[in-house]
Amino acid sequence: MSQSFSSLAIRLHPDDNIAVAKQEIAAGMQVEMPNGYSLQIPECIPIGHKLALAAIRVGEPVRRYGYPIGVATPAIAAGDWVHTHNLAVREVRKEYSYEIVEPLVPCPPTRSFMGYRRSDGRVGTRNYIAVISTVNCSAHVTTEIARAFTPERLAAFPNVDSVIPIVHSGGCSYTPGGWTWQFLNRCLANVARNPNIGACVLVGLGCEENQIDGYCNCAGYEPLPGIVIQDRGGFRTTVAAGVQAVERLLPQVNACARTPQPISELTLALQCGGSDSWSGVTANPLLGRVVDRVVAQGGTGVLAETPEIFGAEHLLTQRAVSADVGKRLIERFKWWNAQASRFEFSVDNNPTPGNKRGGLTTIFEKSLGAVAKGGSTPLTAVYEYAERVTQRGLVFMDTPGNDPVSVTGQLAGGCNLIVFTTGRGSVFGSNIAPCVKVASNSALSTRMSDDMDYNAGAVLEGLPMETAADQLLELILAAASGQRTKSEEKGLPETEFVPWQLGATL
Repeated sequence: MSQSFSSLAIRLHPDDNIAVAKQEIAAGMQVEMPNGYSLQIPECIPIGHKLALAAIRVGEPVRRYGYPIGVATPAIAAGDWVHTHNLAVREVRKEYSYEIVEPLVPCPPTRSFMGYRRSDGRVGTRNYIAVISTVNCSAHVTTEIARAFTPERLAAFPNVDSVIPIVHSGGCSYTPGGWTWQFLNRCLANVARNPNIGACVLVGLGCEENQIDGYCNCAGYEPLPGIVIQDRGGFRTTVAAGVQAVERLLPQVNACARTPQPISELTLALQCGGSDSWSGVTANPLLGRVVDRVVAQGGTGVLAETPEIFGAEHLLTQRAVSADVGKRLIERFKWWNAQASRFEFSVDNNPTPGNKRGGLTTIFEKSLGAVAKGGSTPLTAVYEYAERVTQRGLVFMDTPGNDPVSVTGQLAGGCNLIVFTTGRGSVFGSNIAPCVKVASNSALSTRMSDDMDYNAGAVLEGLPMETAADQLLELILAAASGQRTKSEEKGLPETEFVPWQLGATL
């Protein structure tokens, strides 16, 4: 049995020595290649996985997207399945360089959405009151205060989208001034000022390391109301006090209504999770095209997940707008390499079992697909975890690859909407910003239709990429204007706010 190459697989770059199977290719099948020769397939190749287009010697690079994704460990014959049994990363790059490019000059915005403009000029896509726990010991009280404000109770305040709890597992028993302390402090101080939050109330226990006073009177910010459980006399009295505090804020927050806002006020958190081999072919490049359009009109895209950039870092370091931006990005890669050495792990441990079942073999392969979310515009700034994003354009935030931890940093940075691509499937959502989920393939979009907002798999079936970009941008603008995403339809989650914990628990 034989079948044409174009019906079975896709070669993504002329320099590639592998192709990606568009459907399962059975063992023994003859593949008729464009140049006239026939390729024998010795073993079954799953959909989304790689097949060798030519013989690859031991130690020779395997190329995808035109770049090396690893080297052959045993020799690979033409037609062989290429995966973990014969492909590996030998060493993560240790030397880096950068190139400076001209900054992009945005054009006047032509698109808009209906957003909430704050008194300081920031624009939200939602209008929330947040009840924020400063320590895990006050998390239950925090949640109970927020849950008191049912839709029925908020009916008299139509411009208030919800009262949300922001809780986490930290706040005590860590090294004062250490990494975990810094990250939690930065996350809480900055997420309280996310443009989607019209006002907030802080709740502490009283004896914890992470004292509430540091947030109520945070330097450079307006004072925030705070409640301390031990001072209030316990659980019930604190819940009652918290409810009263929120009630006082409701008229103020309700006074802010949706008005037309330029697309330049969008700050998109760019995320991928549960990736597969198609993520770097459909969903991520599609999102990159949308980011280019948003940035071209003065908006912002925040790329993150540093461990998922290794092997593709040159696609960012070659487009820094200044030496400072280039150096800051390189510093983050060096820091991660040092952490890998210190804790005796490999950055190539990043692809998960699910990633591998979906056809991704090495971190280089995963990264080359992941970085496509950032589009093609110059890199204008590099931020540490949870820092406030003040520069427009494409920026980078140093975060782990773990989705909830990474998104938490981006939301603290000020992102007002999340676009999350996935190939294996994800039910991630946020109670701070709407999350638009993009499926990389039609099978996933059908299987998890209740969770996917857009099917980028249509690109594989002939939909032009630019048409898909038009459609996804319209969906993002609709979500920014108040249309609920699939994740929001399930309710606003209370456990996806996860500050990065990097250090000892005492």
